[in-house]
Amino acid sequence: MKANKFIISALCLSLGAMTLAGCQDKAAPAKEGAEQAPAAAAPQENDAAPAAAPDKVTMNVTGAGASFPQPIYVQWAQGFLEKAGGQVNYQSIGSSGGVKQIVAKTVDFGATDSPMSAEELDKEGLVQFPTVIGGVVPIVNIEGVEAGALKLTGDVLAQIYLGDITKWNDPKIAELNPDLTLPDENIVTVFRSDGSGTSFIFTNYLSQVSAKWKDTVGADKTVKWPTAQTGTAGKGNEGVATYVGRVKNSIGYVEYAYAKQNNMAHTQLQNAAGQFVQPSQETFAAAADVDWSSTKGFNLVLTNQPSDNAWPLASATFILVHKNPANLDNTKAALTFFDWAFKEGDDMAKGLDYVPLPANVKDLVRKEWEQVVGQDGKPLYVGN
Repeated sequence: MKANKFIISALCLSLGAMTLAGCQDKAAPAKEGAEQAPAAAAPQENDAAPAAAPDKVTMNVTGAGASFPQPIYVQWAQGFLEKAGGQVNYQSIGSSGGVKQIVAKTVDFGATDSPMSAEELDKEGLVQFPTVIGGVVPIVNIEGVEAGALKLTGDVLAQIYLGDITKWNDPKIAELNPDLTLPDENIVTVFRSDGSGTSFIFTNYLSQVSAKWKDTVGADKTVKWPTAQTGTAGKGNEGVATYVGRVKNSIGYVEYAYAKQNNMAHTQLQNAAGQFVQPSQETFAAAADVDWSSTKGFNLVLTNQPSDNAWPLASATFILVHKNPANLDNTKAALTFFDWAFKEGDDMAKGLDYVPLPANVKDLVRKEWEQVVGQDGKPLYVGN
C-alpha cells in the first residue's frame, strides 16, 4: 500500500478508517463504574533506554476502536513493520465500536478511552491495560483568536454546551478574556456523532464542574447534546476537527495531537487548583501522577486532578484483549506489538505530545498480560 501522511481532511471522513501499516510520517492525530484516579505516592522515571527490536515476525493483527490514540498507533505500527516485520491494522471507529468488536471477537484487540469496570471485564473475559497518556482540548475557530489565547473555565465550557451561553462576547467569556476582542456572533458547538471515549472524557469533566450538566446530561460515550439543534456532529476526532476548521465561530473538542498537528486554536482551561493551564506533555503528566495499582484493570479516570499544573481533560487510552483468546497466535502477536511499543515507541509518543507510561506502570501492564493464557493455562506472552 502506498504510504499516506495522516491529515485532517474530507478524505479521512469518507474513508472512515486507516490501515496503520500503510501510514508513515508524523500522524495528526467514568462511564459508570470507572474510578477517579487517586494521587500517587511519587512520580516515576520513564524507561532509561530502548530495548533491542524483536526478531522479524510474520503476522497480521487487526484492532479497532478509539480515535484518540490513532496518531500514535499509526506511528508505532509503521515502526513495527519496518523493524520487526509485523503488520498491525487499526480502524478508528470510536471507543464504543472497539468494545463491541472485541467482545464479538471480530478483532484481535479493541481500544477505548472509557475504561471498562472490573465487573464488565470479568463478565466479558477481558484484560484491559493503558498504552499512553494524552489530553482532550477544546478547539475554536474565532477570527483573530490564536492557539492558547482564549481562557475558559469548566463551568463556562459547560454553559456553552448546555446552550446557556450562545454568543462569543457573552460577559462571562469576556470577563475571562479582557485582552481579546470577541465577536457578537452565535457559538456553533461541534460534538461527536459516534460512541466516543473522547466524548466520555469531555462529558465526565463537565459533570464534575457543572451540577446542571451532571443532572441533565451526564457522562457517557454517547449523550443527548443540548445544543443538537444549533450545533454540528462529526464522526471521530478527525470529523470534529474538520468541522471546527470549516465553520466560523465554532467550538469542538479533540485529542491534542489532532489540534497541534493541524494548527488549530486550542483554549486554556482553569484546572481544579484554580490555575489556567495550557495542554502539554507536562500538564498531561501532572494529571497522570496517580497510583495505577489502586484498581483492577487500570480503571482510572484522570479528569480534573488536583495538581497545580494538571490539565483537567487528561486521559489514558486503553487496549482490550481476551483472557482466553480464540486466535492464540494473533493475540500473542498483538501483545508482542505493544511490548515493542513500550520499549521502542516513547520518542514517537512524545513527538505527538502523548506521555509515555512510566517504567513501573509498563511493568504492571506486563504483569497483567499474564492473565492472557493459552489452552495449557500458561501465559500466552511474557513481556520483558
